[in-house]
Amino acid sequence: MTRRELREHCFKMLFCIDFYPAEELEKQLEQYFEAPQEEETTPEGESEILHCVDMEDGDKGYLLGKAGAALERVTRLDDRINEVAQGWKTRRMGKVELTILRLALYEILYDDEIPEKVAINEAVELAKKFGGDDAPSFINGVLAKLVQN
Repeated sequence: MTRRELREHCFKMLFCIDFYPAEELEKQLEQYFEAPQEEETTPEGESEILHCVDMEDGDKGYLLGKAGAALERVTRLDDRINEVAQGWKTRRMGKVELTILRLALYEILYDDEIPEKVAINEAVELAKKFGGDDAPSFINGVLAKLVQN
């Protein structure tokens, strides 16, 4: 599985955290891998897979480790985001954008294998795929301020 695919799965796992009580988070992360495959028919009539969690154990372990590590730091990540997102505190942000920012900031601060520029670029790509029209520029702007500080 590619790093981009793994990052997308990690985003989806982290997205769920605001919808469950803290004591259920670990169980919810594990249940992520039990979700059925989801498909959609494109306007051209082709079948497109939206969600498939069929992956090797190593990839599952990587995702659980990365999502768990990011979850442990959510408060610190949100504090950093709040420092630079003028007029947009985390409690007012859309869940998609907030999750993308959390994941990217986690990668920038704590994942030595991912260069800052890659983390920012991948966050913008996630925003294009899952966010609204203004999400990519919003994500890029906030992350640019975060790395400048």
